[in-house]
Amino acid sequence: MISKIEQSINVNPTLSTLLNELGEECEKVLFLLTQLKLSSLTDDQKGDILAELTGAVTHLHVHTEDLPALIEDEILALPDE
Repeated sequence: MISKIEQSINVNPTLSTLLNELGEECEKVLFLLTQLKLSSLTDDQKGDILAELTGAVTHLHVHTEDLPALIEDEILALPDE
């Protein structure tokens, strides 16, 4: 389900780790959304998927709280051309 990016992202190590984790969590959310579209879901399965989706969305919210500042720092560290 989750694909690991083999090549590292060319940014500082902290930002690279956070972006890789973000990608993995986004893949998880997309997988769960795909599962919700299945017409054969039981109510129990739907509840389980929604519970996992709630956890994933909450994790994304917390995980990305400081991400804009880290991205901005990376942009500001780029050389002026």
